[in-house]
Parts: sequence; structure tokens; C-alpha cells
Amino acid sequence: MTLYLAWADEPFDPYLDSESLGPWRELRRIDDHLLLVVSSETLSRVYHHLKWTFETAPALLVTPVTDTPKSRGLPPGTTTWLRHHT
Repeated sequence: MTLYLAWADEPFDPYLDSESLGPWRELRRIDDHLLLVVSSETLSRVYHHLKWTFETAPALLVTPVTDTPKSRGLPPGTTTWLRHHT
């Protein structure tokens, strides 16, 4: 499994979550523009699936996360979740 960080300059679909059909096992929303995605699929597959969820073509960045990032001010439980997945 790989952990990916996804950012878009437009909000992601508010209904997009782990239960949504997609190439992920788990999806955690940090805020409207930032997601954490756990997937066994390739970066390209995750990127394209997220891209297709938008009606427009916003700026979109998806990158693997290999180490637990330094963070502050994230929603409760996110740091523990990150430690578990990295």
C-alpha cells in the first residue's frame, strides 16, 4: 500500500470518501482541498481518478508520502493516522 497526498485548488467533491468508488482502500479528507489516499494502485491511476471527479480542470497535485510528515493544526486524529500509514 502507498499513501498519497492530493491537493487541488478547487474543493474536492464533498461526498468523496473511503466508501466512494475509486482506486483506494482508504481516503481521509484533511480539508476541502487536501486528501490523504491509501492505495495499492499506481500514482497515475490515483491521479487520473481524482482528476475525473472534477467537472472543470483545476490545478491538481498528487504525490506519494514515504515518511511521516511534520504537521500542525490538522483535524484531530490525523497525526496518529499518518503515523499508522507511513
